[in-house]
Amino acid sequence: FRGYHKPIMIAGGVGTIRPMLVNKLPIPAGSLIIILGGPAMLIGLGGSAASSQASGESSESLDFASVQRENPEMQRRCQEVINHCNALGENTPIVSIHDIGAGGLSNAVPEIIHDCSRGGRFELRNVQNADLGMSPMQIWCNEAQERYVVAIRPESLELFEAFCEREHCLHAVIGEVRDEEQLSLSDNLLGETAVNLPMSVLFGKPPKMHRVVEHVAPNVAAFNTENIELSEAINRVLAFPAVADKSFLIHIGDRSVTGLVARDQMVGRWQIPVADVAVTTSGFQATTGEAMAMGERSPIAVINAPASGRMAIGEALTNLAAARIDAVRDIKLSANWMAAAGVTGEDAALFDTVKAVGLELCPELGIAIPV
Repeated sequence: FRGYHKPIMIAGGVGTIRPMLVNKLPIPAGSLIIILGGPAMLIGLGGSAASSQASGESSESLDFASVQRENPEMQRRCQEVINHCNALGENTPIVSIHDIGAGGLSNAVPEIIHDCSRGGRFELRNVQNADLGMSPMQIWCNEAQERYVVAIRPESLELFEAFCEREHCLHAVIGEVRDEEQLSLSDNLLGETAVNLPMSVLFGKPPKMHRVVEHVAPNVAAFNTENIELSEAINRVLAFPAVADKSFLIHIGDRSVTGLVARDQMVGRWQIPVADVAVTTSGFQATTGEAMAMGERSPIAVINAPASGRMAIGEALTNLAAARIDAVRDIKLSANWMAAAGVTGEDAALFDTVKAVGLELCPELGIAIPV
């Protein structure tokens, strides 16, 4: 038997970036590393890892600490600071910027300096902290939201701080970049070094995971057309998640925020939520913009997993056809693979699907899947 046991929310976004800001610049030694945004809190500790555990495996304390909490006001302040920097174009004070997600600072800080083969020396107690009872591990590893790691040159600090002061946005200089590929994190409160190890230890190649899988042919019974009540069939089809009305999700949010939304979910005089594609404009007077669509065919995976991947891409592309796309190569996909790993036949089905999509269909169409 198959069923929808764990709800999955898929969220995505499309943005534009100025040409001179597309690539991160090499971070020179002596550059300052700044945490921009909200303070550290005892939230999101092991959040990404904890959310992936099966029900009943985690402890009450981990469940409490892994809960994420958003702060849209702080997010807006951070965005305004970043906008001020971006408005300066090539003169932006930001050399490199990195989002803080899974693993918190323990992941984001080493990553931003590793990208340019550098090390760094940092002070843990410089991090903005809303819970002074947190341990060094909790400060370094929590996944508090609305934060960024920013690298700037020392001479740009005064300008950057002026932007932060103007927007009332929290920021903290936690250390500097060094040529030696060594990560050092001191703790002035406890008078000891919390972390001191070569970058190669953090970013060394882990051993590859090997799985032994087998293909299992689906046991699909012949379709029984006898004793089917039309009313029951209609109810079952309309209640199916891929068909059912989504207005309960759509009506809870503003569908026209920013004023740049050209096509939202609702269509026509009676505003029925049947739009195939979302379209936003790149400016208030622009005739260009972005189009976004989705494709989802998980039920087909029960019978033919590779076909479900191809059908999902086909659905996304035909949905996009409602917008003007100059060339297929302009389309970029974000793929979300889900499978019951470890269940007989499921790993092999997932492998076949990824191969069918990533190595066969999309290369033939000239479409990239960067995510």
